[in-house]
Amino acid sequence: MKGNSTDMKLIVGLGNPGEKYEHTRHNLGFSVVDKFVKELDTREKWSESKKLRAEIIVHQYEGKHGVSEKLILAKPITYMNLSGMAVSAIATFYKISPSDIIIVHDELDLPVGTMKIRCGGAAAGNHGVESIIEHLGIDAFWRMRLGIGVNKHHDEMAKHRVKNAEDFVLGTFSHDEAGKVRELIKKGVKALSVCLDEGMQRAMNQFNTK
Repeated sequence: MKGNSTDMKLIVGLGNPGEKYEHTRHNLGFSVVDKFVKELDTREKWSESKKLRAEIIVHQYEGKHGVSEKLILAKPITYMNLSGMAVSAIATFYKISPSDIIIVHDELDLPVGTMKIRCGGAAAGNHGVESIIEHLGIDAFWRMRLGIGVNKHHDEMAKHRVKNAEDFVLGTFSHDEAGKVRELIKKGVKALSVCLDEGMQRAMNQFNTK
């Protein structure tokens, strides 16, 4: 069913499909969207669409303050570096404008456990976001950036771990990071609800790490 951009939003979690990547840092976007779907307490299940190159859930969201809108929730099956193919296909099919798209993704430039929501700007080295900018032809979509990196003031050993970024993002979180990541996933789910119920500005004010 096709709709228009005034009453529909697209929320996309980025990651790589398959059990091999399930608990890696690069799949944090998948984790937040999966948890968000559980919190919705919906009977709808993920359905794979080869045409749209993603797993999809279409949900009628009934939020606070009388908010009611159709949500398209998606997890691309293209692998991270080709995420734009799925996002572009979904946005075109459902006629969703970039300003109604929220991309949930890991961010190496932010310390683990932190979050920043913003619209537009560079991809900061995230190849999934790069692909989305390329395929949409515009950078003016929303991003929920979930920190997986190390604090700039952290010790040199920690900084050394992220020098090979590709290996780092495809690795799993350490025992010390696990607690922060669990809290970040919960915070990401709450932030998505605030985005939908109260608007993006309120979500930025409430959840962006200072």
